[in-house]
Amino acid sequence: MADITVPLSVPAIAAALGGAACRFDIDLRAECGSTNAELLARAASGAPSGTVLAAERQTAGRGRMGREWLAAAGDSLTFSLLWRFADGIDLSGLSLAAGVAVARALEKLGRPLAAEGAPRSGGVASASGMRDAELRSAAAASASAVASPQAGLLLHAPASLSATALKWPNDVLKDGRKLGGILIELQSNTAAVIGIGLNLRLPAAMPDEIRASAAALDSDVDPNLLLAALLRELLAVLDAFAVAGFAAVREEWLARHAWTGRPVRVLMPHAAPLEGICAGIASDGALLLETAAGVRRILSGDVSLRLQ
Repeated sequence: MADITVPLSVPAIAAALGGAACRFDIDLRAECGSTNAELLARAASGAPSGTVLAAERQTAGRGRMGREWLAAAGDSLTFSLLWRFADGIDLSGLSLAAGVAVARALEKLGRPLAAEGAPRSGGVASASGMRDAELRSAAAASASAVASPQAGLLLHAPASLSATALKWPNDVLKDGRKLGGILIELQSNTAAVIGIGLNLRLPAAMPDEIRASAAALDSDVDPNLLLAALLRELLAVLDAFAVAGFAAVREEWLARHAWTGRPVRVLMPHAAPLEGICAGIASDGALLLETAAGVRRILSGDVSLRLQ
């Protein structure tokens, strides 16, 4: 795979989002410690719903269970999205719902984005303080490029991405290997920061033991169109989640579950491992594990899932 050289650009992302751009306030950084940590701080200071923070390089990124997620420039797409919900909405299963959005976006990369990526009529709404004239110019350039395969902006992902799988509770798999992950952190009962990281390429210096279980997008992808595709699907899923909770996408998640009906071992801190068969997902996103003693509900949190 060739090196990723296309820089992130607010005009390019907004142009690809079209009319949906008005739902987001996009901030791009060359480097950031942790996009989640910074966005949590912004949320506490009143940042609006739809605030997006993406970084070319993360130096203190984090995943579940305190794991470190370091992202060098060009190796991955890492971003966080702040979303505010109405009072009383149950946020259980939010990380799984976000996984459905990621899977949808990746699957759609298997065909041209002209229909969804081209700007809508009426221009492109302002994002991150960009001037309307700049955005209209970017939209026109993007529309021309999307219509022309020679421009190199069409995303033709490998056929394997059409079968993107999800692993409970927050992993995105490709060919059975981890392509990316999702980290949800709550700033309050109604404000969630959704952190997403996807491998664009595997660094040459990556240790063999990690490489063996890792995957990357094995095609040259314009990260601006990739981020726009992810935001578009997140918007659709989060709007549905706000109405019906995880139940809105539960069946869709189950259809992509990598280990449904397979024997697994669940590792939990300060508790003995549990073994059983993946029996599905409850309406609140809990893993249903069929054991010798009956069906157990495993709540999302510091739980690791491994094939036996």
